[in-house]
Amino acid sequence: MAAGNVKLLGVWASPFVNRVEIALKIKSIESEFIQENLLNKSELLLKSNPVYKKIPVLFHDEKPICESLVILQYIDEVWPNGPSILHSDPYDRAISRFWAAYIDEKWFPLVTELRNAEGKEAKTAVLEKIYEGNLLLEEAFIKISKGKLFFGGDSIGYLDVVIGSLLGWVKAQEIMDEVKILDETKMPSLAEWDERFCSDEVVKDIIPQPEKLAEVYRKYQESFYKK
Repeated sequence: MAAGNVKLLGVWASPFVNRVEIALKIKSIESEFIQENLLNKSELLLKSNPVYKKIPVLFHDEKPICESLVILQYIDEVWPNGPSILHSDPYDRAISRFWAAYIDEKWFPLVTELRNAEGKEAKTAVLEKIYEGNLLLEEAFIKISKGKLFFGGDSIGYLDVVIGSLLGWVKAQEIMDEVKILDETKMPSLAEWDERFCSDEVVKDIIPQPEKLAEVYRKYQESFYKK
């Protein structure tokens, strides 16, 4: 199937936009990137995603698709001839969707909570919650990967993209708070997966460097508080 007219509205530093970029690269779909200004949201964004007013938005033949998890599934369904992103087995697909929801609704919000926590005790309490989640993810990886390299098996799949897209910001938070979130001593299998994922040809030019993200966040804070 021809790709058609594909555009992606977002910002380079967004992990949720990075998800879509990875999925498009997996499928070898060429797209036009439209840079959004989150401090002064465009009419295009507000019109295309009037409910959440968030990026990313994928435009396929001028039709908008919103929310990164929805977009990943859309890409996999619309372009079935490329490598599969979701598992072919319905049960495996359901399990991947379950853990994707856990990541976005429970685990990653703790990283934001850590960023906003004030004082050593508060940060330590949040870190303990994150470590509990890490152990769950370690067990999930061992079970879902079935001894293979990725959650998706021999190659990067849906859950790899969902979790892996967040790694840049997780590591940036480690730099900013001088803490260890991804502790390889407690999650060795997931740590090895992290290294494989970030060095994969599909990913390595898309996920931003943590140092660059940390600097972007510091500048954003400065501009925010100057208002």
